[in-house]
Amino acid sequence: MGDAGAAEPGADARHRITADQPATEWLLGHPVGNGQLGAMMGGGVARDVLSLNHDTLWSGQPAGSPDQDGREALAAVRQAVFAGDPVGADRLSKSLQGPFSASYAPMADLELEMDHADAPQAYRRALDLDRAIASVGYRCGDVTFSRELFVSHPDAVIVLRLTADRRGMINGRLKLTSKLRATAKADSNRITLVGKAPTLSEPNYRNVPDPVRYSDAPGHGMAFATILSVETDGGDVTASDGALRIRGATAVIVRIAAATGFRRFDLMPDTPVEIVRASAERVLAAGTRHAYKTLLSRHVADHQALYRRASLELHGAAGDRDTPRAERLFQLGRYLLIASSRTHTMPANLQGVWNTELRPPWSANYTTNINLQMNYWPAESCNLADCHLPLIDHIERLAVTGTQTARSLYGMPGWCVHHNSDLWAMSNPVGAGVGDPNWANWPMAGPWLVQHVWEHYRFGGDRAFLRARGFPLMRSCAEFCAAWLVRDPRSGHLTTAPSISPENLFLTASGKSAAISAGCTMDLALIRELFANCIAAMVVIGDVDGLSARLTGLLEQLEPYRVGRYGQLQEWSADFPEQDSGHRHISHLYPLYPGDAIDPVRTPRLAQAVRASMARREAHGGASTGWSRAWATAVWARLGDGAQAGRSLSAFIANSVAANLLDTHPAQPRPVFQIDGNLGITAAIAEMLLQSRETEIALLPALPPQWTSGRVAGLRARGRHEVAISWSGLHVDATVIAGGAPDDPDAAWLRTGDDIATGQGHPARTGPACDHVRDHAGPPLPHRATQALRRSMTQDFPGAAMSIITRRKMLASGFASGLASIGTSGAWAGKPAAGSAPAPWGATPPAPARLACARAICLRPLLDQHFHRSRMGLWRRGSQAVRADRLLGGPDRRRGQGGWPARDRPDRQAS
Repeated sequence: MGDAGAAEPGADARHRITADQPATEWLLGHPVGNGQLGAMMGGGVARDVLSLNHDTLWSGQPAGSPDQDGREALAAVRQAVFAGDPVGADRLSKSLQGPFSASYAPMADLELEMDHADAPQAYRRALDLDRAIASVGYRCGDVTFSRELFVSHPDAVIVLRLTADRRGMINGRLKLTSKLRATAKADSNRITLVGKAPTLSEPNYRNVPDPVRYSDAPGHGMAFATILSVETDGGDVTASDGALRIRGATAVIVRIAAATGFRRFDLMPDTPVEIVRASAERVLAAGTRHAYKTLLSRHVADHQALYRRASLELHGAAGDRDTPRAERLFQLGRYLLIASSRTHTMPANLQGVWNTELRPPWSANYTTNINLQMNYWPAESCNLADCHLPLIDHIERLAVTGTQTARSLYGMPGWCVHHNSDLWAMSNPVGAGVGDPNWANWPMAGPWLVQHVWEHYRFGGDRAFLRARGFPLMRSCAEFCAAWLVRDPRSGHLTTAPSISPENLFLTASGKSAAISAGCTMDLALIRELFANCIAAMVVIGDVDGLSARLTGLLEQLEPYRVGRYGQLQEWSADFPEQDSGHRHISHLYPLYPGDAIDPVRTPRLAQAVRASMARREAHGGASTGWSRAWATAVWARLGDGAQAGRSLSAFIANSVAANLLDTHPAQPRPVFQIDGNLGITAAIAEMLLQSRETEIALLPALPPQWTSGRVAGLRARGRHEVAISWSGLHVDATVIAGGAPDDPDAAWLRTGDDIATGQGHPARTGPACDHVRDHAGPPLPHRATQALRRSMTQDFPGAAMSIITRRKMLASGFASGLASIGTSGAWAGKPAAGSAPAPWGATPPAPARLACARAICLRPLLDQHFHRSRMGLWRRGSQAVRADRLLGGPDRRRGQGGWPARDRPDRQAS
């Protein structure tokens, strides 16, 4: 079935996924999309079926606000938890469950039949990631046939072009069908398909009578329309039996437009079918006004404006097949996010924007205990912040319905979301009273989702966004989390109950399995992070009603993280044995990744516990699904372990992708496509190459040893910085284009050796570790200049780390046989002892020791009261030993107040 690792030769080979035969199943097709419309092409010769989708075509209608008062049930569950009866708590929690989510629906199938007298030869199909075009080419007799398929974002149409290299040789038939209740009519050169989605579609894992139900009542299920038009070069087109027959054409251009009756998440989708059809007709008419070449050029330009923001080129040893696949996975993940999530569309679901099943796996919904969030892990770091916005838009919708759920079900302020959501922004617990509580009742999706809101601000620095959209979401979610906390009568700490570690189970003393306890690590991590982020946000926008002090007080009372009997980070507050030691979910590792409360330098003991947890999971068969393996890879990267991250990435390639590199979930009877693994592994690869906090950037922090050379450009670091890195052997070059708020004259400063250079570009004296720093000739550069500053670190000090950044564009180059980083890891990059071997990439920093050259970087931490701008220019720490955690404001820093401890502020002169 072809080989995604061996692309066609040519300049764009690194951005092509190819196959030498048609797809034998839908999963192996090539997907194209514009966020709203999706199409999957398998490339059959005599017959091909292209599945077509629309992002708002789902089953159902708004669920309405829950009328269930669950306060007594919640109290009973809590009582059972603290009485030591988790099995009883599980049983009681089912009374809090509501209906299942709606299901993402298949819109239509475009059936293409071709009349060929000869068997095909020289078959080739490809997905061009750089141009967002799926193509098929083959030869029958002495005629070469080709197809090109793309979905235009500027023109909102699906476009298919068929060509032959001899005139009049295209003969075939086109037809539109649907798995939904629909009818098609062909007339002249057009096919119009209209239909209605079900009012109810049960999840595919439920074995119930009549799982798909339709209703004739307006708004109970939405209307939809799909319209196709055909334009030919030569030949003729005739309509018959709902299909179009094409004879004697040299080229055929098919344009497809679609519309649905969806109005808004909280309004019934009762738009009449006539209006829906008219909407699709208007879009098609607009698309028909453009010639094919114009449609194509507009589409390619639009796509490349996003896709070409970042690039990656990797080289490995001869015979290394995984490294080129890793590179292509990085490109594919960015491609898929662009194709399935664009401004003003719905967010990418479990399958992005693609689906061919009436009851797709897990309803192809928004699964909010990992999958939806993982879809957007690469959005900011891979320079696709625009594609993040559909998720943030949906979080705002969830805050509306989640407020109703929190108030009606729990009698609490703020908003909450549980395990599943959908087009209608469902927020209630699912399960219908029969679901297993380990997934159905999990209530902590809200704080995980608003982490994306905060990350969008951390990367982009848009204070207007934070003030108007981000902080209101964070604050109201924090209100729910504060109300959800209860006092543990045994420990006296504040904790959560009921508390569930998503989808995992523990064993009680009697050997029974249970899901619900108090104070799971993930709950505590999410709440800690949310409270701290709210506090940090209020430094930027101002305190609100004394909330900062209140949240600080709650943080001090939270149950602490604990290390268990195996040296692992405990998943539950009690050191319960797991029912499945190799469970696919690693929710308790959240505070390391995607959170950042734990890292190897600031919290080495907890980081070691995370390492033990991850190793234990894998030793028992964990990370068995694509998304789980992607998460594991990101964890190893965040731990700074390039060898383990590379091994985990190779396991993903070996076990979790199809021949076309689409991520697979090992469902029965056959694997199914899940987009989260593709997007998660892209984020993990970015994490191997660049890590960041507001105060530090680490270059190549977890580089796999098999990546012997390469280059990456366009990655983003928190603080509006953009980074390019190239490396070969021990030589590393890095370019950082520093960000910072336009009104912030001291947004960046640079520490080099024992001296600090200001953000205004003044040259600095060098410490004993660095030979020299060269600035431009002449007076200091203007503050907003974009000229380059070059730093050279010679081979005399091969362990030197690169610490380069100001608001200006700067270039760092040097030999880096140790940790090539800015910030945390770089703080340990002292001059190696004579004759010592260089440290491997991703090596764990040594125990505290006297440093020849301690380096750090500050990119204006959020809480800038720690800095007095008038004295920002110089700060001298001398040449005494410096612990990295103190240098970078580690354990001594007040949680949520960013910056440095008072004794280590850059405005404080030190000897």
